[in-house]
Amino acid sequence: QVQLVESGGGLVQAGGSLRLSCRASGMTFEINSMGWYRQALGKQRELVASISSNSYTNYGDSVKGRFTISRDNDKNTVYLQMNDVKAEDTGVYYCNAARRYYTSPFWGQGTQVTVSS
Repeated sequence: QVQLVESGGGLVQAGGSLRLSCRASGMTFEINSMGWYRQALGKQRELVASISSNSYTNYGDSVKGRFTISRDNDKNTVYLQMNDVKAEDTGVYYCNAARRYYTSPFWGQGTQVTVSS
């Protein structure tokens, strides 16, 4: 089993920056890609950014040019640097880890990000 623990969420003003972290523990050999998803109140969960084990990245359209995902494989940690945040970025951010041999991914508990105007 893999456990994902997010940290770094909080309240930030529009135009500001925030850095999220997600550390994986347990059977980390099962992990391939990792990523961040978010869910706003009353909305479906959507992709924010993902990163492969060799640092290939993919971003949701709404965050391109503002957010940067990175990972430290030795520490089994993925980061999300959020710059120029907007009110629409408000939501619960969930860490995700894709499994190498299974279709069902691992999920963290989520961390709240609130952007004030």
